[in-house]
Amino acid sequence: MEQYIVSARKYRPSTFKSVVGQQSLTHTLKSAIDSGHLAHAYLFCGPRGVGKTSCARIFAKTINCLHPTADGEACNECESCVAFNEQRSLNIVELDAASNNSVDDIRNLIEQVRIPPQIGRYRVFIIDEVHMLSTAAFNAFLKTLEEPPSHAIFILATTEKHKILPTILSRCQIYDFSRITIPDIVDQLKYIAGNEGITAEPAALNVIAQKADGAMRDALSIFDQVAASSGGNITYASTIENLNVLDHDYYFRLMEAFRTCNVTEALLIYKEIRDKGFDSLFFINGLAKHIRDMMVAATPQTHKLLDMGEEVAARFISESVKFHPKFYYLAMDLCNTCDLNYRTASNKQFLVELTLIKICRLLERPSTPPSGGGNNSGGSGGNPQPADKPQTTTHASSQRPNTNATTTATKPTTAAAMQNSTTAEPKVAYTPAPQHHGTAKPITMPGNMPRIMINNTQAGQQTATRAKQPDTATSVQRRLSPFTPEQMLAAWNSYIKEHPSEKVIVNTMRTALPARVDDTLYEIYVENVGQVEFIKARQTEIVEYLRRQLGNDMVAIDVKVKESGPAPKFWSPREIVEDMVQRNPEVRNMIQELGLSLA
Repeated sequence: MEQYIVSARKYRPSTFKSVVGQQSLTHTLKSAIDSGHLAHAYLFCGPRGVGKTSCARIFAKTINCLHPTADGEACNECESCVAFNEQRSLNIVELDAASNNSVDDIRNLIEQVRIPPQIGRYRVFIIDEVHMLSTAAFNAFLKTLEEPPSHAIFILATTEKHKILPTILSRCQIYDFSRITIPDIVDQLKYIAGNEGITAEPAALNVIAQKADGAMRDALSIFDQVAASSGGNITYASTIENLNVLDHDYYFRLMEAFRTCNVTEALLIYKEIRDKGFDSLFFINGLAKHIRDMMVAATPQTHKLLDMGEEVAARFISESVKFHPKFYYLAMDLCNTCDLNYRTASNKQFLVELTLIKICRLLERPSTPPSGGGNNSGGSGGNPQPADKPQTTTHASSQRPNTNATTTATKPTTAAAMQNSTTAEPKVAYTPAPQHHGTAKPITMPGNMPRIMINNTQAGQQTATRAKQPDTATSVQRRLSPFTPEQMLAAWNSYIKEHPSEKVIVNTMRTALPARVDDTLYEIYVENVGQVEFIKARQTEIVEYLRRQLGNDMVAIDVKVKESGPAPKFWSPREIVEDMVQRNPEVRNMIQELGLSLA
């Protein structure tokens, strides 16, 4: 039975042409070889598995080739190339600095540098993971690295360039290897699958490439693993099952739930993901990336930023047009806020669920009260009303003419309506809709969460009418209910009671009570600048809560640091006794009678 060789070894590049994803770098090396402008020291740095050591070996073989080809490659036929391919060449010395990082190891290497090559012109010393050398080893290596014999060339390889001494960096030509792109990895995997007689779906190879995170070696290892488990038939389903990858389909289903404002469906999808064992932080970061990719796919100029295969990119492009750009911006901000608060949250599942609810409500259209006077809630867990039927209401009294009849109809706010206007740019309003007859009733958002409202203008006469008349859909009726300082203090304490888990802001608010300046403005005095930042970070949410509790939209707070008094004086023991003697004649008399004195 033929011995099995893993793909990472079997398909390791042996020529510059076979190196994947580093075309500009290999072209520079070939040009240097062709012109004879070879440096005495090179530093190859970059992520793992991108071809640093492979390029070092190819470079060493090529500069010693006796009959290089016209395109600057090694011939693989001369005595030097054959010795290299059979791993018996004495012209190439490799040192693993991870396990040979002492001064003695470097001194042994320096002794070998003096020996000239037996075949070819150069002896090449490849030091892998060079950042692992000790400081003493680096210092012992400096002189030889700066002035080596004419036949010696050093190639240092590392994944952590920042750990190398500047004195070493200044003596080398530095080549930065880049992460290999997903299309390049997919193309190489297709080539290997064809050679090995393995059938592979493009979507499955795209998943493998994404999992590899820019490392070709990782991609080949994953490819071998999936090929072994699937019996040589790599399908998309078998790949995501074998690698335990969170499928794009979950995120696309979530996006559909967001588009239809279906909170129930979004929460059920999240539960399904948790039941499969995926971490919630991993999920929320994946959702943020998915929304980012949707935003990038929505604009033709940014399609080049999609780091994925053509088939998957086509799906993102087709789905992205269902949403307005404003939705992407707000949704990404919510995901980022969830990520920042996740590590300190006491109930992490609740935090993620609340984020999903907020995203669902971004596109929630306002409800219209029915003619019978009842309230029709906005359906936070259900589908919005059809976008092709604008909601209209009329005054209860037919005697009073409606002068704004052309502007009181509520405009559809679904994703389809966002993309439907061809004569005017959709206008997005982030202020609450007015609460009066003939207009939409706003839905209160939690905290400072904005709500998207899209007003698509119509062509022709209606557009002209809007240009002359005020848009009643954007006017706001302010609440101006009077309130007392006691009611303000009660609302302040009510906010504290409703947020017991937020220790930092609550503790700050307990020590900083509102002081009345005028009817609506209150000053909040805190101990230091740090507490000012804590309050201001939540100021919008706090003010909105106070306004709702007090029924007054003019409420405002101003956060200030307390003026510090003079620093307290620290008295010495002698000063304390002297003060007692001065203020108490009895003490002075006792000291005199006993003949005491202060030391």
